[in-house]
Amino acid sequence: MKILHWSAGVLAAFAVIIILLITSFEVAMYADYSVYEEEYKKYDVLSLLDMKMEDAMTVTVEMMEYLRGNRETLSVVTTVDGERQDFFNGQDRLHMADVQGLFLGGLRLRTGAAVILALCFMVLIATKADWRNVLSFSYWIAFGIFAVIAGILGIAVAYDFSSVFTLFHEIFFTNDLWVFNPATDYMIRMLPEGLFFDMVLRVGLLLGAWLVLLLGISIIVMRKKR
Repeated sequence: MKILHWSAGVLAAFAVIIILLITSFEVAMYADYSVYEEEYKKYDVLSLLDMKMEDAMTVTVEMMEYLRGNRETLSVVTTVDGERQDFFNGQDRLHMADVQGLFLGGLRLRTGAAVILALCFMVLIATKADWRNVLSFSYWIAFGIFAVIAGILGIAVAYDFSSVFTLFHEIFFTNDLWVFNPATDYMIRMLPEGLFFDMVLRVGLLLGAWLVLLLGISIIVMRKKR
């Protein structure tokens, strides 16, 4: 029975981490669109696009709504490069369709993790396990494993973000549609590599705060058990 308890506990702990990871991405990207405005100022995006901030933010909001599955097509007619035209071209739409699939897949993964978490909790309750103790200690195990993996990735990102960013695309995309030409593709001008680095940092800080908070709660729970 103990094997069942600890297996359910560890599985539940990893499910929690997955839920928080995907939620961190969602919050960092969607909770406050003003962060994009700050990024555009930081990287002088408006000059690169010959575009007003209001128009750039309209494009941004529509693009993010598309990624969340709230728009059927990615098309925004605006003033860019001194002309009234669609901001997105054919390659943009094809690549962003792939990105949308990745985003929506992440949301489905979070839902699946939530289901697994609920099932594991029900197993612990049904088998009369000391679920507070099991979940707290299991979280320590999952946290330790994830911390090692995150630490390695963090070092790699800090040392050479460009290579990690390229490797990410090569792993998750089966085509080269993510390779853009700044001379002809507006989207790559709007979304420079530095912006993605800043977003990864935001996600990491947010996720880290939540994970450490849960670690603190688990420590308190374990001390009360003594």
